[in-house]
Amino acid sequence: MTDLGYKKYFTDISFKDKIQNVAKQAGAKVVYAALLLYFLMKDPLVPMKAKLTITAALGYFILPTDAIPDLAPLVGFSDDLGVLIFALNQISEYITPETKIKALQQLQRLFKNLKKEEIHELEQKVY
Repeated sequence: MTDLGYKKYFTDISFKDKIQNVAKQAGAKVVYAALLLYFLMKDPLVPMKAKLTITAALGYFILPTDAIPDLAPLVGFSDDLGVLIFALNQISEYITPETKIKALQQLQRLFKNLKKEEIHELEQKVY
């Protein structure tokens, strides 16, 4: 994954702000993928090379302007999802059950009405 300068946009604060501001509009799939990457970033066992991929993907997600504007109905976050899933596929070997649990717990805080079937479906689709 080429950085293209996206990593300068990723910080804990910018990530948390973006998630809070767009969670409902972006949808559970995008948010779950972003949360998985975020918690992988915090894992000390994940190597620096993988963290560079994560930083670039999360930077793209946070970036205020991207290929498809996030405000565009129905497709606004499709490019973000593509970048997040690409990054997850590149580093999937580092995803642990603990990482999934942290991401799912945060996802359930944001999407209070998310059903267990929907969570299972998300896990199957995201990476």
